[in-house]
Amino acid sequence: MKWLTKIFTTNTIADNAEEMKKFLIVGLGNIGAEYVNTRHNIGFKILDYVAQKESLSFETAKLGSKTEYNIKGRKLILLKPNTYMNLSGKAVQYWMEKENIAKENVLIITDDLNLPFGTIRIKAKGSDGGHNGLKNIQLVLNTTEYPRFRFGISDEFKKGQQVDYVLGEWNEEEKAKLPERFVLSKEIIESFALAGLNNTMNSFNGK
Repeated sequence: MKWLTKIFTTNTIADNAEEMKKFLIVGLGNIGAEYVNTRHNIGFKILDYVAQKESLSFETAKLGSKTEYNIKGRKLILLKPNTYMNLSGKAVQYWMEKENIAKENVLIITDDLNLPFGTIRIKAKGSDGGHNGLKNIQLVLNTTEYPRFRFGISDEFKKGQQVDYVLGEWNEEEKAKLPERFVLSKEIIESFALAGLNNTMNSFNGK
C-alpha cells in the first residue's frame, strides 16, 4: 500500500499547487477624490465593482490598495496602484515579484481613447498606444508582452482638449451604460483566470 500512499500524496501536492495558481489583476488609475469618477480611472472602477460583488474590502498595501479572492482553484489578486498613472510599472513589478506571478498571469486594465465607449479589446501584447500607464509598465518590465484589457472611452473631444477629456467625468449617457459594462468586465477577469487568455479574447473582444 506504500506505493498507493505515495501516489496519493504526489497527486495531492499537484492538486494543491494547481489550486494556488495566482493571477494579478491590475486596474490603472490615479489616487485622489478628484479622479474617482474620471474616464482615466476606469481600471480602478472595474476593480471596485468586482470587490463590491465579492464582498471584498481593499486594504492599503505597499505601492497600492489590494484585495483578493478565490474562484474555482484560482487566486485573483486585485491591485490598484497608488503610484499615480505615470509610475504604474513600479507597483506591477513589485507585486509580480512578491507573489511570484509570471507576466502571462498578469492582466492590466486600462482606458483606451482609440476605442468607442465601452468597447472591449483584450490583447496578449502590444504598444502602449500613447497611454502613460502602459508606457511605464513597458519600461519597468522591459517588455510589451503582457496581457492587457483595454476599455474604450472614445475620442469625443476637440483638438487640444485630450487631457481635459481623459481626466473629465463620464457624461450622463455613459453613466447609464457603465453598469452593464462592469458586469461584462467581471466576467472577463474571471474568464482570464479560468479559461485562459486566448479563450477570453475569442469570447469577449469587440463586445
